[in-house]
Amino acid sequence: MIKIKVIDPKKPDQLQLVDLKPETKPNQECFIGRFLNCDLFLDSAEVSRLHGKVFQKHGNYYFADLGSRGGSRINGESTLINQDYLLHPGDTIQIGRFILMISQIRSEEDKTLIESQKNLQEIVVTQPNERVISTVPPVSPLEDMPVAMVESSGLQRSVKELTVRCIGVIDETHDVKTFRFVADPPVLFAYKPGQSVVLELEINNELIWHSYSISSSPSRPHTLEITVKRFPSVPGSEVEEQQALVSNWLHKNVTTGSILKLNEPSGNFTCFANPKQKLLLISAGSGITPMMSMSRWLCDTGASCDIVLFHCARTPRDIIFRQELEMMSARYPNFHLAISTTRREPGQSWFGLTGRLDAAMLQVIAPDFRDRTVYVCGPHDFMECVNQMLKSLDFPMQNYYEERFETPRKKSTAVSEQQAVAGSPALGLKQTVVTVPTETFWESRGGNNTGKGTPTVIQTSTLPETTSSSQNAVVFLKSGKEVKSDGEQPILNLAEQEGVKILSSCRSGICGRCKKRKLQGEVWTEGEPKALDESQCQEGYILTCISYPIGLVLIDA
Repeated sequence: MIKIKVIDPKKPDQLQLVDLKPETKPNQECFIGRFLNCDLFLDSAEVSRLHGKVFQKHGNYYFADLGSRGGSRINGESTLINQDYLLHPGDTIQIGRFILMISQIRSEEDKTLIESQKNLQEIVVTQPNERVISTVPPVSPLEDMPVAMVESSGLQRSVKELTVRCIGVIDETHDVKTFRFVADPPVLFAYKPGQSVVLELEINNELIWHSYSISSSPSRPHTLEITVKRFPSVPGSEVEEQQALVSNWLHKNVTTGSILKLNEPSGNFTCFANPKQKLLLISAGSGITPMMSMSRWLCDTGASCDIVLFHCARTPRDIIFRQELEMMSARYPNFHLAISTTRREPGQSWFGLTGRLDAAMLQVIAPDFRDRTVYVCGPHDFMECVNQMLKSLDFPMQNYYEERFETPRKKSTAVSEQQAVAGSPALGLKQTVVTVPTETFWESRGGNNTGKGTPTVIQTSTLPETTSSSQNAVVFLKSGKEVKSDGEQPILNLAEQEGVKILSSCRSGICGRCKKRKLQGEVWTEGEPKALDESQCQEGYILTCISYPIGLVLIDA
């Protein structure tokens, strides 16, 4: 901790005392500037919005100017941009008209100034010139640094299923937390920037799998982070209720030391698979998480590509990763940040963009957007608007990628009409030869995907006697159950209604946990089955969370 006296010459009788604790902050940094969210807020036009920072490194405290317009001075000497200056008690930092006096520095090296901790010897002062040191033995650094003390060459890369331990919870905004995990025992996390991970949780005596985008970067492989928004449950939406249940449970129950299980990271939403020289990342709300992973990766690895990140938030206090994004924009000349807010709140000043993203705003933040590869993530309506806007502006949609956090909406009546006229031959044999018909996908971009079926011999349970070619239904062969369908619900929902157990997580076609083999019939698929490769599609596998039945459909479940 570092104690600072802030003197404002315009208010000489109002001395401000500030305690900065970089060791408790992300990247051990505290920011100073004119932004309200800065750790030390200096309200003056001569102070840049993100002027400088105080940070901890190797047990010492430093100051750095982050490219401010007016510059900074330490002990009367001008500072260089992004140069680290070691701080000592008695030093003065001048920022604009403000004088910052370093009155005290407390660190682990100065054990007489900090409270006793389990890994430190307790010190009791009995007389002015006398001290008694208790005999409490110091704890081995291995207990506090179990990963940092292990050579990377001795750590295994992450495996399919891991037990992880939470080592930190960071409040990003008033309703968003970042949970930082290490593997137990330690391994190096291996994933691609932008991918997601499935958490396995027991909530209310029920085992639940839920998918979250990874917000950390694989360039920092010792830890893995997810960033989760707390939100109220929405009546009438099973998926949104589950999202609220899991996210709010994490906010309430996961603390430092909590043990969780997670599955291997997966997903195709990553810049790693499509290296381009110019990128445009567009996000809203919690959709910033995969963008942050990709941005951190690109900056950490010294990528020379030109990056424009646009983020939309409700109010300034809802901007996730605000300080770090502004720091990245100041530090990396090829990282360009644009943030827009859609609502005003009393007492919050905002001098940036306002309103939702439209063609005029896009032209301002990225006039060369047609030359860029675009990644979009956010609420369903936001992504639909961005998708339609880019199409109307003649953007080459082969360079467009999106990540959905929500289950797709109900399909159109045109598909329902197709479903109504579809038919399949009746089945009644215990051992049956069936043909997997042509797979039909109506993609969100308007394309289609087809593949020829192959004869397959299967063992089935006795089929319900009511099964007939005139029905619109889903038959779960292993379970021997049939569910009537109007084509308005995905197969996963129908299975859950009938008590047929199909594991699921993301419910948006990303994680692949709900994969099942379709033995007969046709389905309408909302979006692309991203979690399936070409060979799995050829074998008849579908993602039941985004597959809607047309006519009679047989599922191996």
